[in-house]
Amino acid sequence: MVKYNEEFKQEVVNAYLSGEGGYAFLAKKFGVRSKTNIRKWVSAFKQFGKQGLLNKKTKTIYPVQFKLDVLNYKLRTGDSFEKVALKFGIHEPPMISNWLGKWQMEGIEGLSKQKGRPTMSNKPKKKNTTKKLTREQQLEKEIELLKAENAYLKKLRASGINIPNRLLKQNPESSMNSEKEFRLVVILEAISFPKSTYMYWQKQFDKKNPDEDIERLIKEITEKHNGNYGYRRIYIELRKRGYVVNHKKILRITNKLGITCTKFTRKSRKFSTYKGTIGKIAKNLINRRFYTNVPYQKITTDTTEFKYYTTNFEGKMIIKKAYLDPFLDMFNGEILSFRLSKRPNAKSILDALNEAIEVSEACPYRRTIHSDQGWGYQMKAFTKKLKDNNIFQSMSRRGNCLDNSPMENFFGLMKQEMYYGKTYHSYEELNQAITKYIFYYNNERIKAKLTGMSPVEYRFHISQLSA
Repeated sequence: MVKYNEEFKQEVVNAYLSGEGGYAFLAKKFGVRSKTNIRKWVSAFKQFGKQGLLNKKTKTIYPVQFKLDVLNYKLRTGDSFEKVALKFGIHEPPMISNWLGKWQMEGIEGLSKQKGRPTMSNKPKKKNTTKKLTREQQLEKEIELLKAENAYLKKLRASGINIPNRLLKQNPESSMNSEKEFRLVVILEAISFPKSTYMYWQKQFDKKNPDEDIERLIKEITEKHNGNYGYRRIYIELRKRGYVVNHKKILRITNKLGITCTKFTRKSRKFSTYKGTIGKIAKNLINRRFYTNVPYQKITTDTTEFKYYTTNFEGKMIIKKAYLDPFLDMFNGEILSFRLSKRPNAKSILDALNEAIEVSEACPYRRTIHSDQGWGYQMKAFTKKLKDNNIFQSMSRRGNCLDNSPMENFFGLMKQEMYYGKTYHSYEELNQAITKYIFYYNNERIKAKLTGMSPVEYRFHISQLSA
């Protein structure tokens, strides 16, 4: 911090009083860092004369009653700190602000506390009056230390740490309650552990966990979403609930609690519906341009396979398959309709198509439905339905799953979160699980790219903005 001497301050004040310029002009002319300094010098000179420009050699200690009088005047009149300082002869206006803060936080006691270290005492230090131990007392102390040290080693071995037998002088059971048998001073000396460190950590363990509420919410979110949320989506969910916590802290807490999302590690087998060219192959109108800012404008579909286990009339376990036909809106990833069937069939595809067309009727633009070149999307009933409703048909290139990546991405998420690692023992159980998951996916499962909203929530949000 730059300090200016009295002669320099007087020169600047004289220049201001003679009308050479304003505060900003003089600050630039004389090289003063802030025009506020010049304003303070001028005010101090007008109030106290040359005494107001002197650099104080000693610190002024104000009594508590004086501080209270200053604060009462400040609160009663509402004057600025500078005006109050001039009235009471205080050279540093920020000091009044400091008094006010201490008074509001700690009351009168805050005004009586002195800043800095306490003064050194003139009293002579007490001499060390520790009595010299006799030979017998010294031996007793050494024996006690050895017992405590041996008990400590047994504790370590009981906790799984490998301690050689040669270091143990008595049976392991003899010192299971060593913390009750030995004084704290003896134990700390035996293990060469500072008492100050022991007392510090004892206080730390007794403290209330400051993250208790956050940890409870993280456990609640993890349980609600069946462990599907990693720390990033937990971070978004907490912000939606009004808790502003840094994502790195969320990561530290999840690591501490042992909460990790490990479901997204398994690759699924691709089910193919391609049976050759049995109808008309449509052009790839989407051409990987999946983004749209209009709901229902671009819709995609595909078929995927699930397995469930049941028993035959002989009581043997057999594997059966089910097939899911969903229609997904590329605007927000929402599933508009779906059907589950025990075998690939045209009825399942057409029923899901009819529902998707009905749901998306509100689209102000001509819709496009995209799919792969599966047999169900080449059949005449499918293409005729699209033509009757003035809907464009688009198809991926053969053998290229990236052309329909939004649908493949949904299948991957769905199977990782509700299918892999679980066994379904009937078609009805599998159907119920899929229906429940799709409702959860549409209405509750948040996405970072949808600004932390679920697909349905995001669609409503956009519709309200455009209304």
